[in-house]
Amino acid sequence: MHTLLVAANPEPRSLTHHVLGRLEAALPPGSVEIADLAAEGFDPRFTPADRRAYHDGGNYPADVTAEHRRLERTTDLVLVFPVYWWSMPALLKGWIDRVFVNGWAFAYSSASGLRPKLQALTTHLLPIAGADSRAYERHGYENAVRTQIEHGIIDYCGSRRGSTVFLYESEQLTPEATLREVDRAVRTITEAIHARPTAGTAGPVSAGFPPVGSQ
Repeated sequence: MHTLLVAANPEPRSLTHHVLGRLEAALPPGSVEIADLAAEGFDPRFTPADRRAYHDGGNYPADVTAEHRRLERTTDLVLVFPVYWWSMPALLKGWIDRVFVNGWAFAYSSASGLRPKLQALTTHLLPIAGADSRAYERHGYENAVRTQIEHGIIDYCGSRRGSTVFLYESEQLTPEATLREVDRAVRTITEAIHARPTAGTAGPVSAGFPPVGSQ
C-alpha cells in the first residue's frame, strides 16, 4: 500500500495543509508521499509540448514523466483542495490536465475507442468548502463537483472511486467544530485506505488546530 497525498494551496498554514498533515500522521509510516504542488513549483500550464505529447501518446515533458513515476508506485491517491468557484483550484486542474494524459492515463483512437489505464489506482477526494452542506445541496454544487471529478476524471481513466468527503463551512465554524469535522474527514479517508488487506495500520492521531483558517 502506498498513498500519494496531493494538495493545491499556496499557504502552508492553511486548513488544507493541516488536513494534509493529519492524513499523513494517520497512515502507516513509510507508506505516504506528499505532493505539495505549490511548494514544489509545479507548472500547471498546458504548453505546445504538452499538446504534442497528448496527440502522440508519449514523449511527455520531464516534469510530467516525474509525476507519472510517482503515481505508478501509488495504490491510493488523495486529492486535498479548497473549492474555488465550485471546482478545484487552477493549480490542481493543471496537474490533472498535464499528468492524466493520453497514452498514460487512458488511450484513445478512432479505431479502438477509449481504453482506460488506471485500474490499479484508487482515487479519494477531500474538498474543503467555504459554504455549508445545505447550500451545496440546494444548488446542486456537490453533485456538480462529483460529476466533474468522479465521473469526468476518475471514471474516464478507469481508476476506482474511493471516498469523497466534503469538509463544509471551513471559514465559519469554531476551531473546535472544525477540528471535529477534520477528524471525521480524516477518519473516513484513512478507513477507506485501510480497507485494503494490510498489516500494522493505525488510526488518526490527535493534533491541534492550525493558527489560521482560510481553507
